[in-house]
Amino acid sequence: MKIIITSLVVGAGFGAATSLVNALSSPYSALGAPIVGTVWAGGAKVLSLLMDAGWSWAALAVATGRLARTWARGALLGALALIAATAAYYVADAFARQEPLAGYESDLVVWWTASVLFGSVLGVVGAAIRRPGLVGLLAALTVPVGAALQMILMPPRPHLTLTPGIILAEVIVWTAAAICTGWAVHRYRTEGHAAAGEGAGRR
Repeated sequence: MKIIITSLVVGAGFGAATSLVNALSSPYSALGAPIVGTVWAGGAKVLSLLMDAGWSWAALAVATGRLARTWARGALLGALALIAATAAYYVADAFARQEPLAGYESDLVVWWTASVLFGSVLGVVGAAIRRPGLVGLLAALTVPVGAALQMILMPPRPHLTLTPGIILAEVIVWTAAAICTGWAVHRYRTEGHAAAGEGAGRR
């Protein structure tokens, strides 16, 4: 029960925070207009590019799924985290825009359905990271590889005017993807050497 509550709290916090940084990064919102041109607006833009990306939401489901020790629980935690994140995101959006939450009902239904479908799969991936061998390696590579693919296929640069904030966001994503990939490969090779050593010891 504790990890279920944790996944809900983490998901809700992530969703609300994403909505908040989006509002702060927009010069047209009530929250973003007063800080236009400041370092705070630049920082909010970088955070918005990082947090409001598809790979980031996928990472949320994977991270909460990793809390579980079984694939079934991982699927549950991943789905619940995305459901909570989606709800908190739209509640915060409605508050920031001073709009009724009822206007977001259709979007909520769509993204809650996606949360169940994709969140459960990504939660299983998170739980599988605990597994040794090739299964654990492939699971650990899911988020960094997904982030890299999104940066190649759907980077923020073609859709926005090139700014230092966009460049910084891209550098952060590529650096984090490289570090996570290196960690996953290193863990896999270390486990392989340890298994080989144990096998030789038994002989």
